[in-house]
Amino acid sequence: MYTYIWEYYVKDDFVSEFENIYRPDGPWVRLFKEGKGYIKTELHQVIENKTRFLTIDFWTSKSAYDSFRKQFSEEFEELDKVCETLTEKEIHLGSFHCFE
Repeated sequence: MYTYIWEYYVKDDFVSEFENIYRPDGPWVRLFKEGKGYIKTELHQVIENKTRFLTIDFWTSKSAYDSFRKQFSEEFEELDKVCETLTEKEIHLGSFHCFE
């Protein structure tokens, strides 16, 4: 299994909108479900800071994710541009092989 983790610092006025976009039935997950090999996305909010979040995306393999990115590059970039307006900072914490 392949995962990648992002950390987000969301602008105060956009916390609800951010949550709506990244929630399990939000636009990101709907887009990811179009790709073969997508498993799930977890959204985590830091308890001590309501504007700090982590997302963890799970795919069957890195190649499945890479295929998705190639096939849906326009849709991905379009949604990513919208989401960039909601955050102060985004940090890619890494990509991982996940062992179950």
